[in-house]
Amino acid sequence: MTDDSYALHELVAQDKRYSIEAYFFVRDALGYASDSLELKKTFQHGAETIESNEEHHLTGQQLCEAIREYALSQFGYMTRIVLKNWGVQATSDFGEIVYNMIEIGLMKKSPKDHRSHFDNVYEFKDVFDSQFQISGTSATGRV
Repeated sequence: MTDDSYALHELVAQDKRYSIEAYFFVRDALGYASDSLELKKTFQHGAETIESNEEHHLTGQQLCEAIREYALSQFGYMTRIVLKNWGVQATSDFGEIVYNMIEIGLMKKSPKDHRSHFDNVYEFKDVFDSQFQISGTSATGRV
């Protein structure tokens, strides 16, 4: 077991609100955000574009949006059910998970970050359920 996994298992043993899968998922969603949103800092030096090794910092709202996109890509119409099974029912839960991970050294925060930045970013029902519609007709056109 890696040090990160051990630390997360210890965390879940102390704070039983969220399953271990929720923590791994938020960590993976951060990786997704870094890869898909190209969060490396770039700057211009004359005509040349230079990429910095320093990573761009995500706000709570940006991380919630990345989590939304990643969750839909992973779980589709089952997203809200999967998250609920892990104890996650609102964006504020993502904040709790992130700040728990910050406390054990698995994530970092800037002085501008606050747990409240994760509150009420979106409603799960609106963003996860409205993405999908179940049709009342079968492939033959009959109900």
